[in-house]
Amino acid sequence: MIDRIRRYLASPQGRRTVERVKVMARDPRNQQRARELMARLRGNRAAGPRR
Repeated sequence: MIDRIRRYLASPQGRRTVERVKVMARDPRNQQRARELMARLRGNRAAGPRR
């Protein structure tokens, strides 16, 4: 399974995907969403309102 992932990431499509994810990760809104998600997964209720 790991070998398949490595092959994908080494392919042109995989490299494009990695670049797209890096761009998305720099967006402050996405960073906040990720922090809220991680807080929810950890059970931290102080992260913000639950929906």
